[in-house]
Amino acid sequence: MSSKKPAITTLGSLKTSGWESISVKDEIRKNLIKKIRSGDSLFRGVLGYEKTVLPQIQHAILSRHDLILLGLRGQAKTRILRSLVNFLDEFMPIVAGSEINDDPFKPLSKFAKDLIAEQGDNAPIDWVHRSHRYGEKLATPDTTVADLIGDIDPIKAATQKLHLADEKAINFGLIPRTNRGIFVINELPDLQPRIQVALLNIMQERDIQIRGFNVRIPLDISMAFSANPEDYTNRGNIITPLKDRIDAQIITHYPKEMEVGIEITRQEAWEDRQESATIHIPDVYREIIEAAAFEARESEYVDQKSGVSTRMTITAMEQILSSAERRAVINDEKTTGLRVADIFHMVPALTGKLELVYEGEQEGAISVAKHIIGKAISRTFKMYFPDPQSRNDDDKSKYAEITDWFAKGNEVSLPDTLPFVKYKKSLDSVKGLKSLVAETVKPETEMELYSWLDLVLEALHQNSMLSKEDHDDHSKYSDMIGSMFSSFEGLKDEDYDDFDR
Repeated sequence: MSSKKPAITTLGSLKTSGWESISVKDEIRKNLIKKIRSGDSLFRGVLGYEKTVLPQIQHAILSRHDLILLGLRGQAKTRILRSLVNFLDEFMPIVAGSEINDDPFKPLSKFAKDLIAEQGDNAPIDWVHRSHRYGEKLATPDTTVADLIGDIDPIKAATQKLHLADEKAINFGLIPRTNRGIFVINELPDLQPRIQVALLNIMQERDIQIRGFNVRIPLDISMAFSANPEDYTNRGNIITPLKDRIDAQIITHYPKEMEVGIEITRQEAWEDRQESATIHIPDVYREIIEAAAFEARESEYVDQKSGVSTRMTITAMEQILSSAERRAVINDEKTTGLRVADIFHMVPALTGKLELVYEGEQEGAISVAKHIIGKAISRTFKMYFPDPQSRNDDDKSKYAEITDWFAKGNEVSLPDTLPFVKYKKSLDSVKGLKSLVAETVKPETEMELYSWLDLVLEALHQNSMLSKEDHDDHSKYSDMIGSMFSSFEGLKDEDYDDFDR
């Protein structure tokens, strides 16, 4: 159908148009089959689930099942559920003025029945766009049955001079208002057990009961839910009778390949800062950001039951770019590239997203974040360069010229906001650094070359081959052995006695 609302405005013209009434689950199923046959994108923007989650969702739809997505935070559960609306017809006819999207051929509410009984084929018809056939509720402890199902509205009764026993005094909740559509409850375990009980009839008998009325209203609705694993939330459980009525439980997961994580971050992060500066992002820096997520998901300091959201890498990328952008603005530079200093400015993205276990709390959130970033840098570096800690002498010899230069007492200081000209001069001074990078990774641009030079120094530090003094706004690299000896300077005789003991 076109995006224009159909011209049919009465029940009689709807009957002669040939439109057929089918259940919402049959409608979703029909449109899914049509999209599969045509090769259309089914879940746009959802990456990494092509062989796992998405086929299971399609199977549930084809089976006309209600479903629940179970997984840790930041696994695109809500995005997937909201995209289900794309499997509905673009427009659907309802009895005009109906609160619960009454089917003109099968009216449910007293309002719709009375209107059709009174006007017959002249009863007015309206058309609802599929975007208005999706309802969603975040489960919170204060959610009530009235919110979801409905209740008697004494104010409505008084205003319209209705008896409280009149069906028109009912104030319908969110679920009946989404009749002939899709209704989603996010974080289902947070819903109090007594409220979950109110969903049992909807899930099995497909009707709702409003207290005070000896009437059942059969709804045509597709239900879907999301939840974190129950052993993580600790705020509640899904009651067994409700869990039994949910036909399909689908487990989501984090990206299994780094390339998928990189693509998700590229898709979601705000990278375009061209109004202030053009920022060059070497691929290796994208890999470091994603490697930080993989390291965090393996870290002994992080509560793995809580998970490490993909939102972490998205916000990390944005903060890294902001660090580079700020430096470009300070130095009035129109172009800049990412540096190691920028990488460490993603610490707030990590500390805000990681739930630490006891050992992590003892270390401190910032220390854990820097530790994870350091491991990510070392892990990524070894994908391109020989392992600095290798027992192979040939591998170690590749770094000898660089470490020898520092062993002679030379140092490199790299303030966070150092202009590119001075940044370049500082890195050029390190003997053997440029030749190592040029021979190993062959950068295509000057900006990329110096991002690599900076990264090599940090990686050598992470592998205990260089010392690093880390201050608030700058870092200084020096010889590891020389730094150790300098730490003894100024010690008194009694301090050495302490070492002897």
